Amino acid sequence: MDARVDLDFITISKALKEFPIPDVDYVIGIATGGVVPASLIAHQINRPLSLMQINYRAPDNSPHHAEPILVSWEPLPIRGQRVLLVDEVSVSGKTMDFARTLLKDHTVITFVLKGTADFVLFPEIASCVNWPWKVGI
Repeated sequence: MDARVDLDFITISKALKEFPIPDVDYVIGIATGGVVPASLIAHQINRPLSLMQINYRAPDNSPHHAEPILVSWEPLPIRGQRVLLVDEVSVSGKTMDFARTLLKDHTVITFVLKGTADFVLFPEIASCVNWPWKVGI
């Protein structure tokens, strides 16, 4: 029996439209899971989007490395920006904490669809989720 929760784009989009997204200068998505949510948010609040590719977990969610590693990212052009750091899920916080160290010159607000962050879109969901942008995983 699969204990995963199914969420579709309509449900996620509607929840984002109703959510009080904080006022920020930039949206940063943690690739790969945070790319779609960060893109939706950046579009919704009309802010620039930056992607930070961090590798920590394998597709099956097991740790792929002992600690998160930065694969690619173009640092923001101006220091002191208010940034919304977005990922789809944060449970251990390791990826978010690592990303925060890279953003030490900025005010960072974290946002996830489920898990632990400053803002959580679906705090009531504790189980794994079948995200609509994940294919064959």
